[in-house]
Amino acid sequence: MSLPRAPKAVVFDMDGLLVDTEAAYHETMIIAADAMRRPLAPDMCHRLIGLPWDQCERRLRDWMGEDFPTGVFHDRVAELMAERAKVGIALKDGVAEILDALDDLRLPRAVATSSGHASVRTHLGAHGMLERFDAVVAKGDYARGKPHPDPFLEAARRLEVPAEHCLALEDSHNGVRAAGAAGMMTVMVPDLLEPTEEMHGLCVAVARSLHDVREWLGHAAGTERMERRHA
Repeated sequence: MSLPRAPKAVVFDMDGLLVDTEAAYHETMIIAADAMRRPLAPDMCHRLIGLPWDQCERRLRDWMGEDFPTGVFHDRVAELMAERAKVGIALKDGVAEILDALDDLRLPRAVATSSGHASVRTHLGAHGMLERFDAVVAKGDYARGKPHPDPFLEAARRLEVPAEHCLALEDSHNGVRAAGAAGMMTVMVPDLLEPTEEMHGLCVAVARSLHDVREWLGHAAGTERMERRHA
């Protein structure tokens, strides 16, 4: 497997792709809902993956009733996640290696996430990864969150690379939809959600891990160099 072309920049999602936060959010949401005596089914948690909070809030009220105290729920989940963060939430497999490869290829890279900047600083900063990105686009930096293309378009703007020349890496369905709508070459690296037929249609590939993506980037760059030599 290889990418159809060598990208000029790479845009990463954060939760579930760079940091193993999606599983932690899943667990803390269930704990918080149980404590409120308003149980939240696991499949409901899955359907919130990749959504900004305002959309999560609407879905929670649809499922749990208009009287569900979404603000209380949000604050409790945030408290539980802060406790998890103190212990440390692991990076996903292959993060350091793919960033090393991007350094070697001299490719700029950005984060485009539905989380806020404080969350980015907590989760990436804990691993010394913040300085390895040329731009961070987080909640508050765009008008519409995923599945709208705004986060990815803003990342491309900040990197000064046209969106169609960027590679987007996502683990969620809504993230893939957003990247596809932005016109980016998109690869899904599944975390809690399996790729659907729709995802396969929107992506140029589905990777098992970031290690696969790193190999594909190297192969695409090598192919491009060979084509230039023979042009």
